[in-house]
Amino acid sequence: MRICWQVMVVFLCFLMLITIGIEVQAKQPYSSYWYPAGLLNWNPENDPDAKFNRGSIPLQERLIGQRVNPATSDQAKVMAISIMYPSTSGAPSQGGNTFDIYAFSYWQYIDTLIMWGGSAGEGLILSPSADVIDAAHKNGVSVLGTVFFPPSVYGGKFEWVEQFLQQRADGSFPVADKLIEVADYYGFDGWFINQETGGGDYYYAQKMQQFLAYFQDEKSEEMQVIWYDAMDVSGRIRWQGALNDRNAMFFQEADGLFIDFRWRSAYFRGKDVLGDSSERAIAMERSPYDLYAGLDVQAQGTQSRYPYWSKIFPPDSPAIVSLGLYCPNWTFSSSKDMTEFYQKEELFWSGINRNPAQPLLEIDDSNQSGQWPGIARFITAKSPIIGKRFLTNFNTGHGKIYAVKGEVMSGQDWHNRSLQDVLPTWRWIVESTGEGSLKPEFDWDNAYYGGSSLKIAGRAERNSANHIKLYKTKIPVKRNTKLEIVYQTPLPYPYLQVGIAFAENPQAFTFFGVGEINPNGWTKQSVSLHKYRGQEIAAISLKIESDHTIEDYSLNIGEISINADRQFNRFSKRRHIHRPRILATDFRDGIYTDLRLEWRKRGRTAKQYEIYRIRPDQSREFLGATPNTVYYIPELKRLNKEDITELEVVALSPNNIHGKGVKVSFAWPEYPAPQANFSVDHTLIAPDQQVAFFDLSSEVTESWQWEFEGGIPGTSTERNPVVRYPQEGVYAVTLIAQNTEGQDLLTKESLITVSTKANLLENVALQAQVSASSFVNNQENPSFAVNGKLSDKWCAVGEPPHWLLLDLGELYHLAGFKISHAEAGNESSHYNTRAYRIEVSQNGSNWLEVVNVLDNSAGVSTDPVKVTTARYVRLSILVPTQGGDTAARIYEFEVYGYR
Repeated sequence: MRICWQVMVVFLCFLMLITIGIEVQAKQPYSSYWYPAGLLNWNPENDPDAKFNRGSIPLQERLIGQRVNPATSDQAKVMAISIMYPSTSGAPSQGGNTFDIYAFSYWQYIDTLIMWGGSAGEGLILSPSADVIDAAHKNGVSVLGTVFFPPSVYGGKFEWVEQFLQQRADGSFPVADKLIEVADYYGFDGWFINQETGGGDYYYAQKMQQFLAYFQDEKSEEMQVIWYDAMDVSGRIRWQGALNDRNAMFFQEADGLFIDFRWRSAYFRGKDVLGDSSERAIAMERSPYDLYAGLDVQAQGTQSRYPYWSKIFPPDSPAIVSLGLYCPNWTFSSSKDMTEFYQKEELFWSGINRNPAQPLLEIDDSNQSGQWPGIARFITAKSPIIGKRFLTNFNTGHGKIYAVKGEVMSGQDWHNRSLQDVLPTWRWIVESTGEGSLKPEFDWDNAYYGGSSLKIAGRAERNSANHIKLYKTKIPVKRNTKLEIVYQTPLPYPYLQVGIAFAENPQAFTFFGVGEINPNGWTKQSVSLHKYRGQEIAAISLKIESDHTIEDYSLNIGEISINADRQFNRFSKRRHIHRPRILATDFRDGIYTDLRLEWRKRGRTAKQYEIYRIRPDQSREFLGATPNTVYYIPELKRLNKEDITELEVVALSPNNIHGKGVKVSFAWPEYPAPQANFSVDHTLIAPDQQVAFFDLSSEVTESWQWEFEGGIPGTSTERNPVVRYPQEGVYAVTLIAQNTEGQDLLTKESLITVSTKANLLENVALQAQVSASSFVNNQENPSFAVNGKLSDKWCAVGEPPHWLLLDLGELYHLAGFKISHAEAGNESSHYNTRAYRIEVSQNGSNWLEVVNVLDNSAGVSTDPVKVTTARYVRLSILVPTQGGDTAARIYEFEVYGYR
């Protein structure tokens, strides 16, 4: 017994060591970003987030679709520099629990995506997130990270350029080596380098050229490096808006040049700079399509003036150069909701007619007419649907639900672009033989697999066929090839046919009728294509035709697949996962935990893995999915005081067959007693006014006992009571929080002040003298934080904490504070202050802390405090943003008090 006990003690100590070690690393993994010095210290072995940031889908081959618009170019390329997350920091590695996300899906019109980012306050070097890598690669699009040296006015420091260009004695560049290592490890395709920090000279221009040459020599042939037209041969920042003598040295060593937007201004002076640039590229024995004429659409999107389309795509002639789009994510950032976003996406990419087969023929170079032609007007769509199988659930990579074969397994909003399907090549080509036509769109309220389906709705006229062309493909038909479609309709008959066009005549479609319906849900129908073996499927479409008019036609398509792989019929009989294990946990309040989960894959046939929770009643809850072999689970809540939670990982085949699940479990800590806490809406009131109390006790609290000195009622068992105070005075409040495990008592002395002077309360910060730890420039100085306006702000840069000091001029009785953070000034909520402290003083030397907030996310925060006498107020910004940006943004700091 003694020996056993000693063994048990050792085992328990070992468990404690493991728990202590792993809790530190169980937080949300984020995409990587660095300053040059930080990059040199990075390696995946020491980065606990690294394995979560790896792309899992190789870059797919793709083909050029048929030219549904004869004016398009097959040679010109499109590069999109896009903000995929609101900031450089805080980009989750594998998505998250929100629906509102830039779910870009018009991959068919771009060749390269630059995940744009980098800032002086966060880091200059941004690696693409894993979900962006996966979504792009699935569609055959290359993804590049960003190296951005910002202008000095935005905090750029030339010492960062010097660190970037440091060179070893043997002539090698350590930062270049690290950039290659990062891209290889994470699985993306290269880097976009934008050097816009002033302070350089000829020496640094030559160094940069040597850096690029070294990068080219060391990288793989497939990896790209793209140079932005900013730094010139003199080392100074001089945007050329062309390929010329001043920047050709950099283009010579790069795989492409993004020409600055100033090329458009040159046409006002009668210069054909793109034509000249094209000729120079050819003279350098380079393709002119390695030049990307930049078009800035960040601010105005489809209303952007003077895009000069004809200078890039002259009518009846080959394109002069390729097209570079800066921030086409305008479609998302300028939209109030996701409906508006998808409408703007259709307009931006498909054009004013929202149909790539009905292009705007007359192009307005100035865009004064507002008739946006769309990128599909100039670029032929490409498709990655090559090979013997294809499946789509029309999953856009985000949703409000998650369904598995028609069963809704989660009602939680989500996004994970890794899960996005290859979406229709043409959005939307609807050919109708009648006056009206049906409208296809994505539906996030109804899904067969994933978070969305394709909905076709509208007025179906009698004997009026609606032919909806969807996908360009290259799929060989084998003896056992079959087509399957899953659909749902409230009608008694679907009036649906599936169209297949073959390569020998891609304009002619063979239609297969679909007639059955399941009145209780989704219907699956299968069509054998064996009689067409030896042919090649070139396109997939849908046709809807009724022998009578249907005013409210509605049909959802949940899946279309073409498959000739017999091996996947055996997929369900095998385990495709080996050794799942919990990498880390982070228990909070005894009922929540974050988890990091890892497993090994068996074989190469799984397209992704799904993670489920086995509830105490043995039902299953969908937690997420990934093509990776690691997954992060946030905020998993304990159910019914359970001691152990069981998880299951299930592999999914390319045709949506589940393999055998593999389970792993973890133990919860002892169920806790509550911790009492509360807040109030006011601490200073006039006699006979009311105060609302808000319970902030830990979530395990089961009952509440309040005591209100001087209040009516004097006690309460409500969770959030409202209390009236009839008499002047200063009163305490007590809360006892209880559950079956115990209780906790909290008394706040002198919390409520009842006085006739409550009516004198005002924002006394408006008269204050103010100073700060720092500020960016006079346009963002500390006085703007106390001027009563939300149109300007105080912004401090550098390392936190930042502070703002107010001298009120005399002693005041202070009762509360209000802070307007970044979101109140119409900036991203990501820049709202996360942690701050407020202190007060009567003499400027002895300080009393009255507010300490560690986890704010609101755009406006209010902090009532018990009435305190002070002349000086100090706001300290401890964690300036929700991510890694170190700049503080305070639009207004209000201090409420009376003399």
